[in-house]
Amino acid sequence: MELQALPSRIGQVRRIVSAQLRYWHMDSLIDRASLGVTELLSNVHRHARPDKTCTVEMELLLDRLKVSVRDRDPRLPVVEDAGPLATCGRGLAMVAAMSESWGALPDGDSGKVVWFTLLTPSATAPAAWDRHPRLTAGEPAGRRFAEVALVEHTAEDPHRERAPARSTVPG
Repeated sequence: MELQALPSRIGQVRRIVSAQLRYWHMDSLIDRASLGVTELLSNVHRHARPDKTCTVEMELLLDRLKVSVRDRDPRLPVVEDAGPLATCGRGLAMVAAMSESWGALPDGDSGKVVWFTLLTPSATAPAAWDRHPRLTAGEPAGRRFAEVALVEHTAEDPHRERAPARSTVPG
């Protein structure tokens, strides 16, 4: 989405990012993605020249979410070492701290793109090597699909034989 990085618009973008992440069932990323996009848009508002026009992109990759802000100012951002009494200059350090990775790249002759990535919940979940799908029949109604449930085997039944999965769907 293209917008002017004005304070009133930054709040709207934060709500759009939150809604999109809810739609993708990535609720656990909402706070960090909202913080990151707020910081990047605030930098555009504060530093970008000649204008405050920018584009925000969200891309859901296999194991991570990538959020990018592209503007028309070719100057790359610099992470500053803000002193303890400084009232600004910590935004990119916060983005770096809360994200998996981040960066800034020139975008043609007259702009740049600043981005960060967050691991998706499936990428951060521990591997479950002994989880096996089990089909459970729902209500005995006409042509319904079976529910697939994940079953964790405990140490009490380590040698339990595994039965093949069978469909409860007729036909």
